[in-house]
Amino acid sequence: MRYKCEIEIDLPREEMIAKLDSAENMYKWQKGLISHEFLKGEPGEVGSTMKLKYKMGKREVEMVETIVKKNLPDEWVMQYEAKGVHNEVGNHFIDLGNGKTKWVTDNYFKMKGMMKIFAVLMPGMFKKQSMKYLQDFKNFAENGISVN
Repeated sequence: MRYKCEIEIDLPREEMIAKLDSAENMYKWQKGLISHEFLKGEPGEVGSTMKLKYKMGKREVEMVETIVKKNLPDEWVMQYEAKGVHNEVGNHFIDLGNGKTKWVTDNYFKMKGMMKIFAVLMPGMFKKQSMKYLQDFKNFAENGISVN
């Protein structure tokens, strides 16, 4: 499954990316994030990995993030591995001028087992969640509004 999401952030590109490139800030815009733990490599750099734990409804979900490509301020690509799910997210940051940035995400999911069934039955659920993260980041970055 593939899809794109995009949002306009009312911040200069460098300032927006600085807020995005902070593990501590993730708690302010990723609802349900319980913890993060750096596993290997220099945090935030290509090849580094981080374990993320989320509370989603009544269950906890663990995933490992790997930074695949980091060509800032233009592009940042991550892979996420969780039980039954492989997800790659290509983040693209477009300077719109006037202190505004367009954030475009290219999302690719490959699923197995029960997650594959979810993807077939409710593909819109994945895009809706991705857009929710973008909107929550926008609210945090522009207005300091935290999801917690």
